[in-house]
Amino acid sequence: MLDPLSLAVGAGLVGVGWVCGRFVPRRGRAGKELRARCGCGHDLALHDRSSGACHAEISRKGIHGLREWVGCNCRRYTGPIPLEEVFASPILPPES
Repeated sequence: MLDPLSLAVGAGLVGVGWVCGRFVPRRGRAGKELRARCGCGHDLALHDRSSGACHAEISRKGIHGLREWVGCNCRRYTGPIPLEEVFASPILPPES
């Protein structure tokens, strides 16, 4: 019932699969989520819609080598324009 040749072929296939998975470089991940980013590296969600100023904080080296958090210097969102701003006008809140 258990053929030694079939077991050897199955073990060989498992070994080849392990070697390929171990040493062959992987391709890019299929589930990788792409996000629109500004030139400063932050998302559109961190930029003010009306003024375009960035509300994110970045870490930099401060006095005596300590890290401090300061506001991002970006003053206008320069990334891709969202489709809802191109094709549809905002419904809420009413402007009149």
